[in-house]
Amino acid sequence: MSASSYSKSDRALHGLALGIRSVAELSFDLEQKTQHPDGEATKNNTHVFIAGLARAGTTVLMRRLYASGCFGSLTYRDMPFVLAPGLWSKLSRHGQRQTVLAERAHGDGLMVDTDSPESLDEVFWRVYCGENYIEKNALVPHDPDESTLNAFRTYIAAILQSRKGNVERYLSKTNNSILRISGLRSAFPNALILVPFRTPFQHAHSLLRQHKLFKEEQNEDRFVLKYMNWLAHHEFGEGHRPFVFDNNSPQGDPDTLAYWVELWCGVYEALLARHKTDVIFVSYDSMCTDPSLWPKLVTYTGLQDYDKDVEALRHATHAVSESIPPRLSDRANRLHEQLQSIQFG
Repeated sequence: MSASSYSKSDRALHGLALGIRSVAELSFDLEQKTQHPDGEATKNNTHVFIAGLARAGTTVLMRRLYASGCFGSLTYRDMPFVLAPGLWSKLSRHGQRQTVLAERAHGDGLMVDTDSPESLDEVFWRVYCGENYIEKNALVPHDPDESTLNAFRTYIAAILQSRKGNVERYLSKTNNSILRISGLRSAFPNALILVPFRTPFQHAHSLLRQHKLFKEEQNEDRFVLKYMNWLAHHEFGEGHRPFVFDNNSPQGDPDTLAYWVELWCGVYEALLARHKTDVIFVSYDSMCTDPSLWPKLVTYTGLQDYDKDVEALRHATHAVSESIPPRLSDRANRLHEQLQSIQFG
């Protein structure tokens, strides 16, 4: 689903629902008053949150888990009123829209349609506490207060309530969740937080490629930039804002590989230092090469009877010719060894 393919009417509706904060807040309030979701009832469920740097395999892991049918999640069908999934499904005719597979905007071969799960719940955080973590040139950690966490519980309850099949577990893939891990732990004590990672240079290469791809697309169509900003997707492109922990902002030019390697190091160093025991680090490379790991992850996430065919794991590698300063290269390699030593499995 590419924002560049939206019609004028679609763009106007998205601008209304996502771009005007008061409208987004109103849609959330109407959802709560008309659908009456019970946030407390979902507090102790074993929801799954997948978080981390983009291009770490987060989407494929989410899609594989979602295919079990045991989770509720937001999908493209919930756009653009993602804060009112139940009400929007009743008021609109979007529930009858045909699903047409198309390659997503990343150009990575992943096919999506209106029923594909996507990281849309970040809109909640942007609307209700964006000023606490979205800075002019960075995304920083934040600790949502109890009132916001209570509202998030009712939001998750509303999403689950609006799904078919009476599912009780929520599945989220939101990269920015690494900025609020303590808050998620407080909101849902039994939740599982999975943080995938890849080898640093392949991961950085993929991020650099996406950065250049989205810069080009956003320069050709400024709506794409607005759209990604509304979703707080600042991973790459003209609206890029790096994750910054402890003032360790990556230096240099985002059009270079070294910048993305430094970003990779800063993020995973901070996660190891702050949340080593709070999250499960998952090596996407190991998941691709060791067939025993997926069944173990299935069992770990409480899907013991899950034996459906699932989407293949893509283990793409690319030749990396751009040189990396030796000190940065050594830093990345040592950090990767640390992550491998504690990875899931």
